[in-house]
Amino acid sequence: MKFSFKLLLWTIVVLAAALGFSGYYFINYVFETSLEREVGQALDENSILSFAFETAAMNVPTKYGILTDSRVEEISSNLEAGGQNSRRLIRISDEKRNVLYASDGFGADAALPGSIGEGMKTYRLIEWDGRYYVQAGVRVNTLDRVLYLETMRDVSEVFNERAMGFSLYRKVTVIMLFVGTILMHLISSWLTKPIRMLTKATKQMAEGDYSYRAEQVSQDELGQLTQDFNVMANSLEENIGKLEKEIQAREDFVAAFAHELKTPLTAIIGYADMLRSHKLDEEKSLMSANYIYTEGKRLETMSFRLLDIIVTKRGEADFQPISAGSIFDYLKNMFGMDMDGKNRGIEFVYRYEEGKFRAEGNLIKTVLVNLVDNACKASEPGGVVEIAGNRTGHGYRFLVKDQGVGIPKEEQHKVTQAFYMVDKSRARSKNGAGLGLALCEEILKLHGSMLEIESEPGTGTCMSFALPDREEERHEEQNNG
Repeated sequence: MKFSFKLLLWTIVVLAAALGFSGYYFINYVFETSLEREVGQALDENSILSFAFETAAMNVPTKYGILTDSRVEEISSNLEAGGQNSRRLIRISDEKRNVLYASDGFGADAALPGSIGEGMKTYRLIEWDGRYYVQAGVRVNTLDRVLYLETMRDVSEVFNERAMGFSLYRKVTVIMLFVGTILMHLISSWLTKPIRMLTKATKQMAEGDYSYRAEQVSQDELGQLTQDFNVMANSLEENIGKLEKEIQAREDFVAAFAHELKTPLTAIIGYADMLRSHKLDEEKSLMSANYIYTEGKRLETMSFRLLDIIVTKRGEADFQPISAGSIFDYLKNMFGMDMDGKNRGIEFVYRYEEGKFRAEGNLIKTVLVNLVDNACKASEPGGVVEIAGNRTGHGYRFLVKDQGVGIPKEEQHKVTQAFYMVDKSRARSKNGAGLGLALCEEILKLHGSMLEIESEPGTGTCMSFALPDREEERHEEQNNG
């Protein structure tokens, strides 16, 4: 059963119980009040008649001061005929409860006089011939006799009014329940609308539509629940998007890796087969061996960098205090001469401020070597590569700038992806594999930093990163201060 139907059903049950109880209590209260008033009037009338009977008995001439039965009947007849607005029903009994006079229609039994004591008034409710009466009785002492005066007052109207009240209230209750059902159906539908919308949203998301959001239609707890659900859905969609991008990135990585392996392996296998199956002169043999060596070194560099990326993603760096001067001395030695001791044909400009920072020294050297190596590859012979470092308010910043070919704006956010190369033919001709900047990105993430790229095609590229100060450095500066 739906929640709205449960709410509607229980509301109608409670409303019906409340209306039934309140109606029963109210009508019975009115009935009892009216009946109490009628009983009081019946007792008053009985008292008045008993006084009138005593007075009449005292004023009637009697022989020897004896009140005869005939006189009793005469007085009773006069009392019965004295009613102005309604016909009185009276009955007179003697000491032995024998009826001396009874009005026509007085159908009550003679049980009441037996319960009347001296100076007492008593009454009872009786039903006779389909009508209701209040039978009141009193003991009358007059002359030498003890008589019992009974009266009957018709109170059927009170009972009829109660029956009519119950009948009318039942009709009103049915109408109110009908109207209440319609109103509560509308109200329950309105109150449960956020729940229905949340249910629809969960179904949509279960079917894969993670962009669907539930509309917030109220500001109460259900509205807050809807808002929290949408926040959760945003987070879920974002995480799923990240997972999809990560899966796509891994697929691209595998595809690029297979492609990058294919080219050097094809060259290695081809030249190796040539050396194996053909007798070549010294020059061609040397050229083939050189191709095999060059492509092999490229594969070696690729494997080392891939290994470094994996280790960097999974490991934790051992941060140690490092001076900027030691880093720049290493770069001067590294890029002063190539492997044959010859000048690279690139002019290196070093400018830096002295300073210390905490980092994993070998990893930072790897970042800078990759950046400088990329700057050299992007530069023409005779180009200038600037390597700088300066102290900032919250860390130490490194900068590598070249005057080479530059990187288009739309390509800059892709260059840190594994195997991505802006100019593949140029990169491969210089033994590049598209892994250097990906490795730099992972190392800098490990240090709480990121690579910043500024470049324009034809004017050069500036790549920089800042190593933030850590708590240990702040404590040292405070202690030195």
